[in-house]
Amino acid sequence: MQIEEQCLGGDDVADLIRRDLRPHFDTLVQRRSTRELESCAIYRGLENRFRLALETVHTGRFALPDPGPKPAYRILAWNIERGKELRGQIEMFRGHGYLKDCDVLLLTETDAGMVRSGNTDVARTLASELGFDYAFSPCYLSLVNGSGLERELDGRNDLGLHGNAILSRYPMRGVRRIPLRNGIDKMASNEKRLGNQTALAATIEFPGHPVTAVCVHLDANSSQRHRMEQMSDIVDAIPESGPVLLGGDWNTTTYNSSTAFHAIMGYWLRVFMGPERVIKRHFLHPYRWFERELFQMIEQRGFDYRGCNLEGEHTIFYGLADPGQNKALREWVPGWCFPFIRWALRNTNGGCPLKIDWFAARSLACANPQVLHDVNTGPRGPLSDHDAIGVEIIPARSTHGN
Repeated sequence: MQIEEQCLGGDDVADLIRRDLRPHFDTLVQRRSTRELESCAIYRGLENRFRLALETVHTGRFALPDPGPKPAYRILAWNIERGKELRGQIEMFRGHGYLKDCDVLLLTETDAGMVRSGNTDVARTLASELGFDYAFSPCYLSLVNGSGLERELDGRNDLGLHGNAILSRYPMRGVRRIPLRNGIDKMASNEKRLGNQTALAATIEFPGHPVTAVCVHLDANSSQRHRMEQMSDIVDAIPESGPVLLGGDWNTTTYNSSTAFHAIMGYWLRVFMGPERVIKRHFLHPYRWFERELFQMIEQRGFDYRGCNLEGEHTIFYGLADPGQNKALREWVPGWCFPFIRWALRNTNGGCPLKIDWFAARSLACANPQVLHDVNTGPRGPLSDHDAIGVEIIPARSTHGN
């Protein structure tokens, strides 16, 4: 796959969206599929400008002077759930004993100009307030306010961009986006969006030890095989040799969620297997069976995931009592399924833990993997629906493999 290396400022793109694209959102949102969208004369006339808005990588430099070499560099991956709790997240990054010493942040689900996150440029705001250089790659241009409860919010999106970001205290070069194939037609869903999931790669210039870091977010509404193929596309797009760290939300739920039918059938299979057994043996260890193709593939391509993740530690907890999670699931699963879901989860406090956030390393020594549950248990309450994960890379051994 060809990696695109277009890196421009975001201000011109913002002007483009406000001036040329946003006035047509109300018309385009009426289209019920991507095929119907592409047959629309208004869209065809603007297609190149939509493409520019989605394919421009936004960058900015706010890092303090180079902090110099360290015996280990700390990397954090966190799905920050759009940045809806941005002020609390900034406070956490400044005050948390682990987060405040991170050198690189791989942040999935970052908004730019979405009403659900205060119409803020989340990646740029985090970088400027915390002192990082940053790169943000849009994945989607949303024609609506979001999904679930988000669509009920007052106001409208300023830009409607949503994507992934890398923040670094050290210089970045070779910033590039890696577009991935869609798992479902985003225009055929309730959350109507243009675009596709996109990984973001950059070479981090640690002193004397450059490392390619890749922020990864695989599709949620997809099959296990599709997630494996998306990850394979990412591996194909990065250098064939040299130290690499992949990190982010891999959505290894164990489910085929490409359609409601597949998701419901998968649910019943897990009921017959025994919900508590599935949680312990599969939801927390998806590499054992349901997602084994993905993990086998990355191992075959020279990546190690076992040494840079805490085994069996959940990174997300799905709970039926959470209004946001409940509303989002109801958009995908028929209402008649919920009594059965509650019954299946009756012995697990109405919810279940899953491990869906991961690191994988090639030609790097990794140490001290972490899952930071406490980012969601402070006085402000949960800051995201995901816990953060962290790992340290040891440059002195980075050229000697795993």
